[in-house]
Amino acid sequence: MLAYLPIYIAAIIEGEIYYSKVCADAMIGKLFWVGVLVAGALGGATGDQLWFYILRGHLHWLDRYPRLAKYRHSVSERVHSHETAIILVSRFLPGLRTAIPIACAYANVRPVKFSVLNLVSAFAWAGAIMLFVKTGSRTLTAFGLTAWWGPLIPAVIVILFFRWLARPTRRKA
Repeated sequence: MLAYLPIYIAAIIEGEIYYSKVCADAMIGKLFWVGVLVAGALGGATGDQLWFYILRGHLHWLDRYPRLAKYRHSVSERVHSHETAIILVSRFLPGLRTAIPIACAYANVRPVKFSVLNLVSAFAWAGAIMLFVKTGSRTLTAFGLTAWWGPLIPAVIVILFFRWLARPTRRKA
C-alpha cells in the first residue's frame, strides 16, 4: 500500500511523466496494475479538486479588475452550457488541468457534479495512459501523433480553449 503513495502524490503535482513510468513498472510486474491505476486516478482527481475547492467562492475579487470582470458572465455562461463535457475532458488536456477547475469554481459549478465527473475523468485518464504504455508507440501512430507537430497539439488546444471561453455569448431573441 505504501508503495502507491508516491504515485498518488506525483499525480497531484505533475501528471503523466511519473505515472507513465509506474505504468511501465506495472506492465513488467514490479507493481500491481490496479493499485497503480487507482493511485494515479485518485491523485489526478485530487489535484484538480484542490484547485476547485480552494478557489470556489473566492474568485469574486477578480471583479475588481474591469478587464477581467467583463468576461465573468460569458465565462460562467459558457462553462455552464458545456460543464459536463468540459469536466470530463479536463484530465486529457495538459495545460488546462488547472484552468478548467478554476473556470468551474469561477462559474460556481455544483461541487458534487464537479467531483463525480472529475473522478470519472481521472479514471479514464489513468486507464488511457496505462493502455498507451501497454500498447506502445503503435497507439500514437494510429492517431498520427508521431510527426514533429505532435507536441504542438496541446499548446493549440490551450489557446483555442481560452479564446472560446472568453468569447462573448450570443443572446437569444
